[in-house]
Amino acid sequence: MRRTRSIPPKTNFLVGTAGLLAAKLVQSWMSTLDYRVGFYDRSVDPARGLGGPRIYIFWHENILLPLYLRGSCRLAMLLSQHRDADILARIAHHVGFDCVRGSTYRGGVDAVRELLRKSDGMHLTITPDGPRGPRRRLAQGPIYLASRLNLPLIALGFGYNRPWRVRSWDRFAIPKPYSRARGLVSPPMQIPPDLDRAGIETCRLRVEKLLNCLTVEAETWAESGHRIAGEVHIQPQAAPLPSRSKMTEPAAATTFCLPKASKAVEARVA
Repeated sequence: MRRTRSIPPKTNFLVGTAGLLAAKLVQSWMSTLDYRVGFYDRSVDPARGLGGPRIYIFWHENILLPLYLRGSCRLAMLLSQHRDADILARIAHHVGFDCVRGSTYRGGVDAVRELLRKSDGMHLTITPDGPRGPRRRLAQGPIYLASRLNLPLIALGFGYNRPWRVRSWDRFAIPKPYSRARGLVSPPMQIPPDLDRAGIETCRLRVEKLLNCLTVEAETWAESGHRIAGEVHIQPQAAPLPSRSKMTEPAAATTFCLPKASKAVEARVA
C-alpha cells in the first residue's frame, strides 16, 4: 500500500494561514507591475473563455506572473507533493486556481488520472521543469498528456527587467516593484496522438527549444523597454462563465514552428 504524507492539524492551519497571507502579498506586490503580452493567437488567452481545454506550460521560476494575472480562468495547476510546494498550492487556491498535487512522471499515476479528469472541462497548467529541475529543461509529461488527451499545447515565455533571483535550483524570479513584465504566447500546437517514446522525445526537444526561445525573447523585451507591434496591455481578469457553445468549439491548432528569434537568442537556446 502506498504511504501518504499526513499533515498535523496545527501545521495544516499554519500553512493555510501563511498561504492566505502570501496570496494577499503576491497580489499587492504584483499589482505594481506593467504587463504587456504578445500573442500569436489572442483566442488562447484563458480569460477570453474561447475554445476547449488546453495545456499551458511555462518555467517554474516565473510562476508568480500567471498566478496573479489569470486566476479564476478554469485553470488546474500541477504542483509537486513536496512540503515546499504546500504554501504555493494554498496561494494558487486563494487566487482562483485549482490544484493537482503530484507529478506526470516517476510514478505519478494518481496525478495523471486527476489531470485526465480535470481536462474534461478545465485548462491544465504545468511547469515542465519542476519540481526539482534541471532549470529550463522540459520533462516529457506535458508532451505525453497533450498526445494522450489530444489537447493543444500553449508555450508561455515570461520575463521581467532585472528581477531579484532566489538562490534555488530554478533561480526563482521575484520582480521588482513598478518594473516591466512581458510575455510571449505561442499559437496552439497539436501534438500527434499516441506517440511512442521516441516520438515524445522528439517533440519534447522541439517544445523545449521553443519555450526557451520565447522566454529569452520576453526577458530581452522586458529589459529593453521597447514597444512591439501588436502588444497587449493586460491586467488580472477572470474568464466569463462557460457556455456550451464556447466549450465545444475547439481552438484552432497550428503546425509546430519556431518564432523568428534574433541570432543572439538562437545562440543562447541552441
